[in-house]
Amino acid sequence: GYPNVGKSSLINSLKRSRTCGVGAMPGVTRCLQAVQLDRHIQLLDCPGVVLDSGDPSAATTLRGALAPQRLRDPLTPACAILRRCPPQQVRGD
Repeated sequence: GYPNVGKSSLINSLKRSRTCGVGAMPGVTRCLQAVQLDRHIQLLDCPGVVLDSGDPSAATTLRGALAPQRLRDPLTPACAILRRCPPQQVRGD
């Protein structure tokens, strides 16, 4: 799944304990981890995966694969977000 969508949080919720580390920034889950839910079900927690789409500057940022503090060009992803929003929503009408 994509980074920062709640894979680890979902496993923690199902397990009813803090089995997997969670955080607001990408990169908390660094390796594959098997979690035994019950006798018959084993879940895998893994780092997020973002496939290359040809536009790495905006795509990786919008998919949560890159921490905002590590952006070299924050303008490109910001413009991509604004292109997706209706103008009245951005203006606050």
